Amino acid sequence: MSTEDNRTWNPVEWFEIYVTDMDRANAFYGDVVQRDFTPAPMSGGDMEMWFFAAERGAEGAAGGLIRHPMRSPNAEGTLVYFSVDDCAAVTDRAVAHGSDVVVGKQSIGEMGFIAIITDSEGNSIGLHSWR
Repeated sequence: MSTEDNRTWNPVEWFEIYVTDMDRANAFYGDVVQRDFTPAPMSGGDMEMWFFAAERGAEGAAGGLIRHPMRSPNAEGTLVYFSVDDCAAVTDRAVAHGSDVVVGKQSIGEMGFIAIITDSEGNSIGLHSWR
């Protein structure tokens, strides 16, 4: 485990969520999980990438939305969980964008609550909240 400035880094450093329609995905994630994006400087050619806003040393993992012909969205791959204020409220916003609810808000005991939904591109994503 590496440390910098006496901090232990999250073992997950980077994630990519594959999309086919970047505008639609930006609208979905911007409204549903209420996160800002920045176009990546390495976008170009067949690839387009937008980063979730993050700062080095901040808690959590960094990542982004990626459009690339070599990777397609799907509902059966790795599940990324987003930290949200309330899984039920976020699920309602997602449904308004056409999402399917895979697992509605449910308690996971002392660890809070989770829900699993589909995004605008067909990926499954997890939601975690403490209330």
